[in-house]
Amino acid sequence: MSVIRLLVLGAVRQHGRAHGYQVRNDLEYWGAHEWSNAKPGSIYHALKQMAKQGLLVAHEIAPSTAGGPPRTEYEITEQGAEEYFTLLRESLTAYDQKPDVLSAGLGLMVDLGREEVLGLLEERIRAIHEWRGSVTEYYTPEEGPGQLGHIGEIMNFWVHSADTGAEWTRALIERIRGGAYTFAGEGEPFVGVLGEGEENPYGAGEPHPGDRD
Repeated sequence: MSVIRLLVLGAVRQHGRAHGYQVRNDLEYWGAHEWSNAKPGSIYHALKQMAKQGLLVAHEIAPSTAGGPPRTEYEITEQGAEEYFTLLRESLTAYDQKPDVLSAGLGLMVDLGREEVLGLLEERIRAIHEWRGSVTEYYTPEEGPGQLGHIGEIMNFWVHSADTGAEWTRALIERIRGGAYTFAGEGEPFVGVLGEGEENPYGAGEPHPGDRD
């Protein structure tokens, strides 16, 4: 699954229209450059590629009064929105992906309805239990990892990860059931993007040629 596509589509969608530097700034504001592959080059590449694929539409806008070349603003298309929600739903149910997939999904989950998110997280737990079951067909946790020599530590790690993953997901479900956060259709959403010109306290601070586009 492409985390960068999910993050970029999500950021553009929240703005309505955004130029590349705004998208980069938002993703750095979320810390995505630390926990995912959302680096400046990959962000600008993703924007241009998705515009070519019809997921975004590129608008060339006039340069600012301060001068400089015109910038390109991106807007999500209907096809792009479909792709975005597909990726978002997958990120919340996928149990066998890298942590950045779930991290991206958690940061964008409020774009879905509360009941749908609860259903997706329940599906995630079912998938974790099925995967755990496939491991314990060959490995008995109660007998400890030593039953398979040091290789047993691999299975022990898998089982432990499944148990902690399911426990964490159940706790999240309870928080959401209890009314935590504002989901789609429930009122004013949490503002998770920076306004035009707003300083980013978490930015990487490294210039990139794409910043000028």
